[in-house]
Amino acid sequence: MLNFRSALLLLSTALFVSVSAADTLVVEDPYVREVPPGSPTTAAFMTLHNKSDEAIRLIEAENKVTEHTELHNHVVIDGVMEMRQVEAIEIPANGETQLAPGGLHLMLIGLNSALSAGDTLTLNLVFDNGEQIELEAPVRSMMPMHHAPAGDE
Repeated sequence: MLNFRSALLLLSTALFVSVSAADTLVVEDPYVREVPPGSPTTAAFMTLHNKSDEAIRLIEAENKVTEHTELHNHVVIDGVMEMRQVEAIEIPANGETQLAPGGLHLMLIGLNSALSAGDTLTLNLVFDNGEQIELEAPVRSMMPMHHAPAGDE
């Protein structure tokens, strides 16, 4: 009976730790950029908040609409902006990291179907602390709305 109680205590402690760990990361304003039909790639953006006292790294992202997803950053080399794959994206302790156009982002490569404004894409984010977050990211149009100059119709 003692072994059963010990096992039960250990299991309940492990479950408590898992639930508590889920509160350390918060994802804010996730979205995917709409692209023209036939375009093989797009990007996802969001803000990642880390409420823990230790830095956490995003190490992988997955979805079911593309062949693969990579972590990317834009860097300036010799005055030219280039996009580079990165191994991980760090979210500082008690801080945040923005994934935004022109900076860090998720590169969604090999689209299997068109993504139009109003659609949603399920993303699974994997972190180096073992935590995973599944979220729904709406697809947003990045095209500016056309406004006719005053007097034109």
